Amino acid sequence: MSATIKTTAEIEKMRVAGRLAADVLQMIGEYVKKGVTTNELDKICHDYIVDVQKCIPAPLHYGNPPFPKSICTSVNHVICHGIPADKQLKEGDSVNIDVTVIKDGYHGDTSKMFVVGKPSIMTERLIRVTQESLYKGIKMVKPGIRLGDIGHAIQEYAESHNYSIVREYCGHGIGANFHEEPQVVHYGKPNTGEILEEGMCFTIEPMINAGKRYSKVLPDKWTVVTKDRSLSAQWEHTLLVTANGVEILTLRDDEEIDRIINH
Repeated sequence: MSATIKTTAEIEKMRVAGRLAADVLQMIGEYVKKGVTTNELDKICHDYIVDVQKCIPAPLHYGNPPFPKSICTSVNHVICHGIPADKQLKEGDSVNIDVTVIKDGYHGDTSKMFVVGKPSIMTERLIRVTQESLYKGIKMVKPGIRLGDIGHAIQEYAESHNYSIVREYCGHGIGANFHEEPQVVHYGKPNTGEILEEGMCFTIEPMINAGKRYSKVLPDKWTVVTKDRSLSAQWEHTLLVTANGVEILTLRDDEEIDRIINH
């Protein structure tokens, strides 16, 4: 099954949902500090999404078993789908906060890396290269490009810095459903995979490890960690394929589109 092409009305709803998701990440930044628990961050985001934005937090009760929280918080060696808990963040911790909101039936999905206090050189470098890998993929998005070209570019860049790409989890089509076709893997061969068309919406969300690429799922059936307990980082944006390029539907105020596209 291939990707759905969004109508003009659907694209406008995706723009609204994308802006709202980005707003949550901009709001939560000041609360990520030493001593806060990821449960507290979850509650702040939940209340903001529900009470202020009048949206639905898509992760809450999603899947089987149902995800128990409104955001994902993946700390240090957690790759993705970290469940907020009562453990306090400490100096130097890195945490990915992954937010998906539903507004008028459409989804906006995005994530950002945060650091508590001052990062180590290793943490800062992994976070930076992972974001740059995302930008490498985004700048390629336009009609006629194949998904394998994007995955190859991300993989090549990450591996050139001696990092590894997680292969079990990927980006995805998005719209009225949280996860749609196509699957957007962050590795691959050029000139393979689905051809992009104007009106497609999907996420790119590379998960990159400082050590080996292998992962395992914890007994909670959600939390994914690096097998070798090496650091992991992830950044995510929801994208629209336009007539001649890409629109980042979840662009934040701390990002410049020109810097991403001309990176």
